[in-house]
Amino acid sequence: MAVTGPRTLARVELARLPTPLQEAPRLAAALGVAGRLLVKRDDLTGFAFAGNKARPLEMILADARLHDADVLVTGGAPSSNFCAAAAAAARWAGMLCVLVYAGTAEPAGPVHPNLAAARHWGAAVRWSGSSERDSVDGRLDVVAAELTGTGRTPYVVPRGAASPLGAVGFLAAAHELVDQLEATGPDVRGNVAAVIATGSGGSTAGLLAATGAQPRLRVLGAAVSRPPDETTPRIRSLAEAAAGLAGAPAPDHSRLQLIDARGPGHGLPSAEGSAAADLALQTEGLVLDPAYTAKALAALPELLGERRRDPGACTVFWHTGGLLDSVAEWL
Repeated sequence: MAVTGPRTLARVELARLPTPLQEAPRLAAALGVAGRLLVKRDDLTGFAFAGNKARPLEMILADARLHDADVLVTGGAPSSNFCAAAAAAARWAGMLCVLVYAGTAEPAGPVHPNLAAARHWGAAVRWSGSSERDSVDGRLDVVAAELTGTGRTPYVVPRGAASPLGAVGFLAAAHELVDQLEATGPDVRGNVAAVIATGSGGSTAGLLAATGAQPRLRVLGAAVSRPPDETTPRIRSLAEAAAGLAGAPAPDHSRLQLIDARGPGHGLPSAEGSAAADLALQTEGLVLDPAYTAKALAALPELLGERRRDPGACTVFWHTGGLLDSVAEWL
């Protein structure tokens, strides 16, 4: 299959697309949202527990095949959803997978379900030597060089698939969303606000990359990993590069808004996020992970501002998945 548009880019088929777009009237009422609130169910992409990470992996695996790669190399924190998804995707593609995790050794205590899943999918695990997530970045090329020396052909993927090619997967997702909204009828008018948890920034950048062709789309990001002033330039740069790869119009950077939703820190639950997750579970039966989607939902009223009181507004909450993070919290 391919991502079509001004330029056609190869992709493999991991996700079952389009993912559902679900009305959430009870959640809207509980949050004080006067207009339509819909949930984009990327937790239902249908591949392993990958959630939204199936979208960039479709592009990455296709490119890895074009380069005759036989090992996927990436990394992150031991709790990383993307690392587990990459391990599953590599297994699906008949490739090996080497994961570089931040840390010096296996964490003490219970193993996070994402790390356990990655091991079960056959990933080889290395440790960066530091608990800082940035320590992974420099180790990826070192590991790739070691693999090349043994006769392998590695393909390196940045943490979280935050690359221009990975972001193209979410540029296509933005067009998918607009097509679904237009199919719901003439009551969809004016601007559409997409609210999404922003970690490494690839998914948010992909949505922003679509704004040149989709001027009705606003991208509202809840920064759960780094401060907005650090994350925003990275997203803009990725969006420009992704639009260039896809041959799409330049993104409209004025359509991006980010707020700080880290709470106690990256990967740590917040009281506001836990309350939002309970609300989603009780009103719509949605399971939100504590590190990303719960914090994004908690930030939704602030991101919308006065728009929250507009009965003609349309807001889409992007459920990116993270089911195993929820399991880890419940254990």
